[in-house]
Formats: sequence, structure tokens, C-alpha cells
Amino acid sequence: MSKYAAFDRSQLQIKPLAERANDLSLDCLVPLAAPVPLPENAELKTTAERIVAARKNGRAVILAMGAHVLRAGVGPHLIDLMERGFVTHIAFNGAAIVHDYEFALIGQTTESVPRYISSGEFGLWRETGRLNDIVARGAAQGLGLGELIGKEICEGEYPHKGISVFAAAYRLGVPATVHVGIGYDIVYEHPNCDAAAWGGASFRDFLIFTQSVTNLEGGVFLSLGSAVMGPEVYLKALAMARNVAHQRGESICKFTTLVCDLIPIAGDPRKQAPKSDPQYYYRPYKTILVRTVADGGESYYVQADHRQSLPTLRHWVLSAGTV
Repeated sequence: MSKYAAFDRSQLQIKPLAERANDLSLDCLVPLAAPVPLPENAELKTTAERIVAARKNGRAVILAMGAHVLRAGVGPHLIDLMERGFVTHIAFNGAAIVHDYEFALIGQTTESVPRYISSGEFGLWRETGRLNDIVARGAAQGLGLGELIGKEICEGEYPHKGISVFAAAYRLGVPATVHVGIGYDIVYEHPNCDAAAWGGASFRDFLIFTQSVTNLEGGVFLSLGSAVMGPEVYLKALAMARNVAHQRGESICKFTTLVCDLIPIAGDPRKQAPKSDPQYYYRPYKTILVRTVADGGESYYVQADHRQSLPTLRHWVLSAGTV
């Protein structure tokens, strides 16, 4: 028994989503037919060609993303890539479940942090808290987080399930994994949160993700807007996959990586910055663009908003061929 006092969640007042003002609605979605935002981007075009080649050879194409990718409204483009067979695995952080679920349920998401943190209401919304019950049921069935939320939305009464990335992945049989940090997301505030269920289901997702990485030789790994989760989960999974591959006399070294994010990288993004440079500590740079492709892979960096990078990548994938 711990000697320290713990916060009593039963004291919390939980309000319905109907009382919450949201910053995003379905109007934020980028149409599939929208003009190509970055038509001259050579890095995206080359990566698209590698994606098509990888899929023709039965190799993995894995996308690791932060939740902001969904908030950027490019979910339809991601769903279309999965439907056409160009993406074999998607991975998100925990916040992605919240946004995908709320979009599917009410067609809106993203509360104002400044407004609701001042009033003590931030994150404490009844319908969103039901995610804890969904996770507890799914985890008891041995499902990972991505699969259980995809199943729930796909099979449940959700008015906007057609825009759910997790429901689409479940419907298509594409592994969708969610890699959480306990305390990171609003669901952990709620009295009905079972952290063990979240942790167990997310660990199962980590092993599913690692299995996908075993097929990365000749494939493509992409990280969009994920400064910590994407590179860190990928790094550990690749170490595990390479450990087994080496025992079999095989290798996982010739593949392509792409990072799309908002921050600029000064100099050559394929060469590691010195420790005296703050850029050295930007994980997507040193991990995805440099260290893990040092034995024969290639890497690319695109500084752009996700509303530009992902639709442009999809455009070039469709231009490059079919699976």
C-alpha cells in the first residue's frame, strides 16, 4: 500500500458533450478532389514511387502519426490510401482515439484548452469518458487499442462512422495501433478509467506494430507529426525485428523513411547533427532520418502542414501506379 495520498476522481463533475464548444467540425476535412498543395515536391514524389514499388513486392508501408494529422482533416486521404492497398499499417498516439471517436460520434472535436482549463472542465466530458468502458471491454477480449476502437465504431451506432480512420482500418483488415502514455490524454481524468486495460491493450498494439516492422525490408516507414511516439516506438520495434532477422541470416536495412513535420531542419537531414546543436535532440531527425537507415536505407524530410503533405503524397502514389 502506497504511503502517498492519491486524488479521488469520484469528486469530479462530468458534463455532457452537448455543453462543450468545439474548435473543429466536419468542415475541416480536405476533399479527395482538392487541388494538390505541393505539386513540385520531389521528396514526396520519390517516396510515393517507393510506396508503390513496396506494395507490388508485398512489403510493408507503415504510417506513424500524431493526432494532429486527424485534426488537420486529412483522414479521407488516409482512408483512401488504405482502401487502395497502399498502406499496410497505421500507428497513432493516444489522442488520436479521442478525436476519431468524437468525429464519428458528433461530427466535431477539439475543445478549447485555454477556456476549459481555466474553468476546470477540460477533458471532463461524459460521452468521451465512455471510451474507458469501450477499452475495458475490448482489452478483456484480448484486443489492441486500435482494433477495439475500430470495431466499436464500425459496428456501433455512430452517425459519422464513414470518416473514422480506425473504423476504416478495422473494416479493411489493416492493423491500426495506438501507443499511449498514461496521463497524456483526457480519458485518464475520468473515474471509470482502468489504466491497466489501456496499458495492456497498448502493449498488445506495440507487439502488433513490431510484427509489421519485420516486413520493412524493401518497404517504407513514414512519420507524420510525431516528435516522440513515432520515432521511439519504431526504434524499439526495429531493434526487436532486426534481432530475430540476424539470427536467421536476414537483414532489415534497405528501406525508405519519410518524416513530414512543421519544424525546419538546417543542413543535410541525412547527416546527424552534433550534440551541441539542439536539432540533435529532435528524435525524428536522428532516429528516422539518420541512424536507422545508416546501413543501406534512404530518408527524406518534408517541412509542411499535414493538409499539404499527405494529400500531395496520395496524389503522387495514385500517379505512380496500382498495387
